[in-house]
Amino acid sequence: MKIPALPAAMTPLATLATLALLLCACRAEGGRDDGAVSEKEVPAGPERAAAAAARVLPALTRDLAEKGLEPGDPVFFRAFKEERELELWLQPEPGARFVLFRTYRIAAASGSLGPKLAEGDRQVPEGFYFVTPGRMNPASRFHLAFNIGYPNAYDRHHGRGGSLIMAHGDRVSIGCLAMTDAGIEEIYTLADAALESGQPFFRIHLFPFRMSGERMERARDERWFPFWRNLREGYDFFETHRQPPNVELEDGRYIFEPAAP
Repeated sequence: MKIPALPAAMTPLATLATLALLLCACRAEGGRDDGAVSEKEVPAGPERAAAAAARVLPALTRDLAEKGLEPGDPVFFRAFKEERELELWLQPEPGARFVLFRTYRIAAASGSLGPKLAEGDRQVPEGFYFVTPGRMNPASRFHLAFNIGYPNAYDRHHGRGGSLIMAHGDRVSIGCLAMTDAGIEEIYTLADAALESGQPFFRIHLFPFRMSGERMERARDERWFPFWRNLREGYDFFETHRQPPNVELEDGRYIFEPAAP
């Protein structure tokens, strides 16, 4: 099953930035210790996302420029459960290799190593997922969020259940990737900017750990080692090409091929 190509969002990034700056100017005094936009200052929804963008875009734009990147460039995420890290990569131009921009600390993630199997098991999924514009949620109870798209075709093929697995703020997790509010504001802003600039969806790959040869050898006797060997094929593809692969399902396994330009 191929990832669908969806129509690009048409709202210009400049419009978002202008709205965000206007909203930021109207914020009440006070704020959060981590500098993120407070729910008391700006209500949930597009206004909160715009206010967050206004706060973080100036510094993000400066830091991105140092790596030849800018807001609106296509994004890609990788998460590692054991290390509790979420990587944010951007692509400076079509066909180019992705560039690592930042690695964020995952503030909370429940469960243990191994895939999510059922609703309520508190597990963070492992596998290959993608986020469309409709999965972005600026009205989340957990500040800002996006739905990673679990379960995917592989999960459904293997009878795995559960739903509404998010990357979000508020530092609390039951099967989700919980970030600090300040962290999710940067992550959400750059993901949203990429979608607004025409990226039809972005990929997020979730791994149990960094899949080096040494770490895989230590996992050889684990229950999920055959599954992890399949995940490592996708991990190695990106390590080699610095472009996330297109992921399909064949005979109950993930297979990987170069994504369309």
